[in-house]
Amino acid sequence: RNHFALDLGLDREDVVGALDAFGEAIERRIDLSEVNGRVFVNNVSLGVYAKIVQSPEYRDAKRQTTLALLPEMLGPDAPPFDLHFDGPDGAVVDGAQVIQVSNNPYVLTRVIGGFGTRARVDTGQLGIAAVHLTRDADVARFVALESAGQLSRFPGWLEWSSPRFEVRSGAPVEAGVDGEALLLDPPLVFT
Repeated sequence: RNHFALDLGLDREDVVGALDAFGEAIERRIDLSEVNGRVFVNNVSLGVYAKIVQSPEYRDAKRQTTLALLPEMLGPDAPPFDLHFDGPDGAVVDGAQVIQVSNNPYVLTRVIGGFGTRARVDTGQLGIAAVHLTRDADVARFVALESAGQLSRFPGWLEWSSPRFEVRSGAPVEAGVDGEALLLDPPLVFT
C-alpha cells in the first residue's frame, strides 16, 4: 500500500528486488508538499477517512471500523464536517465529507478502493479532490458512479490542481497525513 513506491515504479510485491533501485539508478528530483509546515509525500485526507483513522480500532480492524463509523458520518442525522474551502471556481464549499490533498495530482477514477496513482511527482502542483454529499440519495449515487469509474459525473465531486490550497475550520481538524492520524490547527495551509 505504499503509494510513493508505486508512483516511482517499484514493485511493491518484491521488496528485495526494489532494493535494485539503489544500484544503477537515475537520479531525479521529486516534490515534497507541506500542510502547516509538516512535510508529506503522498496525501492528506480530511473528513470521513481522517475521522476513521483517528479510531484506535482502525489499525487492527480497518474494514470493521470503517463499516461501523460510516453510518454515523454519512447518515441522515450526521452533523456536517466543519471544513470550508474555495473551490476551483472560487466559490466557497462548506461541509465536504471527503477532502484529499495530494503531493502532485493523482489519476482518480475511484476513491473507495484506493486513490489511484500519480503520473509524475515533480509537477509543483497539489492535487485536490473533494466530495460533497447534500442528500441521503447522494451516497448511493456516489457509490454507483465510483464503482463504474465515473466520479466526474457526480455533481458533488470536485477535482483540480493548484500550487496552494487552504481549508478553514472553527476547531482543530482531524487529518490523515500519509496515513498518520493527526490533529491540525486551522487554517490548514497546503503548499
